[in-house]
Amino acid sequence: MSMAVLMEHELNVLKKELLSLGAEVEGRVEQAVQALLTGDLKLAERVKGGDSQIDNMEIELEEECLKILALHQPVATDLRFIVSVLKINNDLERVADFAVNIAERALDLDQVNRADCPYDIATMAKLVEKMLKMALDSLVERNSELARKTIQLDDDVDTMHRGNFARVKKAIRDDPDSMDGLIYYLSISRYLERMGDLATNIAEDVVYQVDGEIIRHGGMQVSP
Repeated sequence: MSMAVLMEHELNVLKKELLSLGAEVEGRVEQAVQALLTGDLKLAERVKGGDSQIDNMEIELEEECLKILALHQPVATDLRFIVSVLKINNDLERVADFAVNIAERALDLDQVNRADCPYDIATMAKLVEKMLKMALDSLVERNSELARKTIQLDDDVDTMHRGNFARVKKAIRDDPDSMDGLIYYLSISRYLERMGDLATNIAEDVVYQVDGEIIRHGGMQVSP
């Protein structure tokens, strides 16, 4: 097997592993939100206890990337792909961490004077889950147009979070005895907002990978 054919095979394996990690992380986010909305503490514990599996997948994927870089010294499109995989790999691991944080808050809320949430968690979570799915679909399909649509949704998530912050502040003033639970709800909004940022990062890396355009800081073309 020639080195070129070997590298192509290893890049395909890399893509499959990244997609597997993405699917696993997407499932954890859905489970964490479900545990929160339904009060399913056993499910919250499962999400919390499964974090090491995601960490191991992330480490293995990073090691594969570094091995390919050292062995084949790829250039141009192949190098751009590996750089994107390294960044997306890290972003997915961080999304999984926030899913664990949400599961932990679901457990915490069971221990305090639980007030009604002053904002619509389900709607915000649904939008963030949609962003994550769109970002991962754009990666699978190498669809930069879908990736750009994902990025546009981040403004909606940010607007929701700002509104949630104001609602939680008012709820604390109205009912100080429920402050602990309300602060947990505020942290949940923050975790969802950060997940939206990370989905945006993934989408931006897809644009970089497909179009060779860096759009984080206003847009810049790179050589093919």
